[in-house]
Amino acid sequence: MDLNGKTVVITGAASGIGKGLGERFSKEGAHVVCADFDLTGAQVVAKKIGGDAIRCDVSKESDIRELIDVVEDTIAPIDLFCANAGILTFGGLDVPDTDWDRIWQINVMSHVRAARHLIPRMVARGGGYMMFTASAAGLLNIPGAAPYGVTKHAAVGFAEWIALTYRDRGIRVSVLCPQAVRTEMMRGYEDSVAAFDGIIEPAEVAQSCIEAISDERFLVLPHPQVFDYMRMKIEDYDGWLSNMNKINQRFIGDI
Repeated sequence: MDLNGKTVVITGAASGIGKGLGERFSKEGAHVVCADFDLTGAQVVAKKIGGDAIRCDVSKESDIRELIDVVEDTIAPIDLFCANAGILTFGGLDVPDTDWDRIWQINVMSHVRAARHLIPRMVARGGGYMMFTASAAGLLNIPGAAPYGVTKHAAVGFAEWIALTYRDRGIRVSVLCPQAVRTEMMRGYEDSVAAFDGIIEPAEVAQSCIEAISDERFLVLPHPQVFDYMRMKIEDYDGWLSNMNKINQRFIGDI
């Protein structure tokens, strides 16, 4: 997809990766709609890039439905929807159900609901593009954060399902799977296992997304090492788990 002249919606666009995507996509000629729970932050980004800002709490299906309705009815049909908003929850067996429920609603169900309300419209007009922000944790897991690793696995799985189900109906899908990115989510965790291969800037992530969307490529890996880790996992699953356990002992211990 060539982004020039396209209408793009980005959730979680007030900061971090979402902000980086908005700034970069606008340079490609896209009209960007910045959606975020933090409306003031979204408005700052939108003003900078000449886009629009809409408040959206992605944990609520009504907000996602209204976001899509407002954009399609008052701005333009959505060419690319970036389901980017997400949260990080640390812990393991100790994490209460309320925290599991919250992260599931944001990291997984927000993707499902965006697809539910938008893909039928895209199919009806001949096609469209969805990009889901997951994480390298969705491909490799992550010590110390069971809710995050599990929900990001689910996000990757859902993106795969959309791709295999709707490709013949003109829907293209990318899934973004970075390791550590310099955002508020990473503040204070610069020495964590997530930063094992270094911390990159949101602008670098956005550039990787531009390239993947241009090629209509499913997997977006701003940290190229992740592909090698995936290969190791597939070739020797037990050996990979043993190595991950050693990493867990180094960084986390028992939780």
